[in-house]
Amino acid sequence: MERIRTSHWIPAPPEKVWAVLADFGRYAEWNPLNVSARGDARPGARVLMRFVDAGGAKGKIIAQTVTVTTCDPPRRLAWVGHIPLLFTGTHFFELSPENGGTRVTHGEDLSGLIPRFFSSVRIGRQKAAYEAMNRALEQRVTAMKI
Repeated sequence: MERIRTSHWIPAPPEKVWAVLADFGRYAEWNPLNVSARGDARPGARVLMRFVDAGGAKGKIIAQTVTVTTCDPPRRLAWVGHIPLLFTGTHFFELSPENGGTRVTHGEDLSGLIPRFFSSVRIGRQKAAYEAMNRALEQRVTAMKI
């Protein structure tokens, strides 16, 4: 299993960060990784995601229907994408209050035949893309007037 983990502090309360993360319909406005999402942030919901293949071919967009596995406002949001035997990816965000803001832990657990062959370079590119999304999330949250 491959694991990707990032951490980013945002100077806003978890509720404000959650409001942006759980609003799938607006991902296209700010998110450089998950460039669009259609569906609801609720357990069991099926969400059509379009995301950048950050570790693979430059500019390649992948469309996949994922299932929301955890929706615990304002603490944890997770979904899983699955191609039998080939790939399972559990993507998650954990929000924790810290120093008047929010510590976002953002990551993914990858399993199946395809991730077994991911190079450290590919995993590094994916991690960099997750970090870019974290920065974009901070920009979106701090620009909100809530």
